[in-house]
Amino acid sequence: MVLASHFSLFAADVDITAYGATGNGTTLNTEAIQKAIDACYKSGGGKVVVPSGVFLTGTIALNDNITLHLNRGAVLLGSTDINDYKNLDPFVEGLGISVGWALVVAVDKKNISIEGEGIIDGQGSKLKAQQILTDTRAESQRWGRRPFLLRVVRCQNVSVRGVTLNYSAAWTSHYFQCKQVNIQNVKIESRGVAHNDGMDIDGCQDVTIKNCDVVSGDDALCFKTTSSKMACRNIVISDLRLKSGQGAIKMGTESMAPFENISISKCYIYDTANGGIKLLSVDGANIRNVEIDDITMVEVKTPILIRLGARLSVFRKDQDSQRPIGTLENVTIKNVKAKAADNAQLMPPSGILITGIPGHNIKGLTLKNIEINLAGGGTEENARQIVPEAIDKYPEVKTFGPLVPAYGVWARHVEGLKLDNVKFTLSHNDLRPAFICEDGKNIELKSCIIPETTGARTVIRLENVAGAYINNTSVAASADAFVRVEGNASSDIRILKNKTPDIQKKVELSADVKADAAVLD
Repeated sequence: MVLASHFSLFAADVDITAYGATGNGTTLNTEAIQKAIDACYKSGGGKVVVPSGVFLTGTIALNDNITLHLNRGAVLLGSTDINDYKNLDPFVEGLGISVGWALVVAVDKKNISIEGEGIIDGQGSKLKAQQILTDTRAESQRWGRRPFLLRVVRCQNVSVRGVTLNYSAAWTSHYFQCKQVNIQNVKIESRGVAHNDGMDIDGCQDVTIKNCDVVSGDDALCFKTTSSKMACRNIVISDLRLKSGQGAIKMGTESMAPFENISISKCYIYDTANGGIKLLSVDGANIRNVEIDDITMVEVKTPILIRLGARLSVFRKDQDSQRPIGTLENVTIKNVKAKAADNAQLMPPSGILITGIPGHNIKGLTLKNIEINLAGGGTEENARQIVPEAIDKYPEVKTFGPLVPAYGVWARHVEGLKLDNVKFTLSHNDLRPAFICEDGKNIELKSCIIPETTGARTVIRLENVAGAYINNTSVAASADAFVRVEGNASSDIRILKNKTPDIQKKVELSADVKADAAVLD
């Protein structure tokens, strides 16, 4: 892959101070920095150097074969005047707000690089404070006018290495329909205003992200497809540290084109307020061939949410049209250890929420070698909580509140769900089942470990499940029954070689279930 930094071998470095830039933190340098970039491009490309100093600027646009190099001690400081920013590629985000202004931007370019030990700082809180003096709209409307820190749109051969991205006024870094993207050793700290996503990978292909540290007010690592025309495909992510005021690893909500062939591994997630791993297709996307492996979570509210829905939003209405309901299939999440936060979005907390919608099942989902520590505290009444379908709603954990009736895994509208060596521990007794499946086909639980609880009606509840295999599961709990089967569509339930020493009744059938629906060991 040919990257922009390679072009510096064939062209002289261009120092922005040679074009009048002043690093005193107060002089607006937009014009001077842009002149340096344009001159470098006209000479054949190369390296535009930001030396040590604080260089105040509005929107600057990169061009083909340009490396923006920030020396140690260099700061590109975003102006707090919202009128100093341009929107070179407008679009509408998932909440329906027009967005796209940016501090550093490249649109339809090749061989773009941002590198060095310097900082790009958007002064998000100060910019917002200035904006609201004259913009009297509700915050939910006016935030979209604030600039992203970095936008890279329809570019090829993109490298972002070593730099620090701080305090954006909106999304921190947005890569849209780019190919051959390499992001390494980037630090992001972006908090203080709403919608401070860390990295947004939007309809990009052939992407590598490694060794990055993200602290964000909103989603930390977020895959989107705001257009139906280009999938997120062939993406490898590893060795990230993620802290988020929302979700740490997320696909969606904007989800029109596919997410496929994506590998995420060796990530540490901590102090995250709204989901550790969230896979969400609600606008027609096909999510498939995704593997998430070797994830540690500490103090994360609701470790896993997987949702197939039918919001069916359109984000570029002049270029796109509504898509049919998507799919979610062939996803594996494995080798996860999580300490769930005691205070969660749904109370009492639950570990894993999985739900499609009627007629559209999540298919081929495997959860393997998962260990989650939870607070517990669920009551017998909680165990019968009805969860809303919310078919066309914004897909969020709280959408399914106020709670779900299983403390471990609650699954609905699923086919081919496999739980292999899934273990839960509880800090307090919980009278909800460890696992509930509603409207399922071909469900498999094997080698799972269920903690000690007392007084529950059942450990596992299957409602209208056609085909289930429960094998080699160890249960320390005492309960009225190990498995309770409900619903006249339930059939072919096989319960074999499980260890349930404190449970006398292995299976209990509700009155509407056929007597031969379940087979015991």
